[in-house]
Amino acid sequence: MTIAAGLVHDAASQDPRLGLRSVAALRRLLEQLEALHVNRARVLGWSWQEIAGELGVTKQTVHRKHGPRGRG
Repeated sequence: MTIAAGLVHDAASQDPRLGLRSVAALRRLLEQLEALHVNRARVLGWSWQEIAGELGVTKQTVHRKHGPRGRG
């Protein structure tokens, strides 16, 4: 079982402690994946508007989060 699959399994647990820890870990993983793909899209020349459209957010939101001042 992959780490992500294990976290998804644990997130469905009846134990709130295990479920909440898994949700937090999944949130961190998703943030890392989003940053990776946003950076890759920017390297490939995508606009903030194109990235925002794929993420279902405004370009201001994605730029604020992933633009030069949003990193770190």
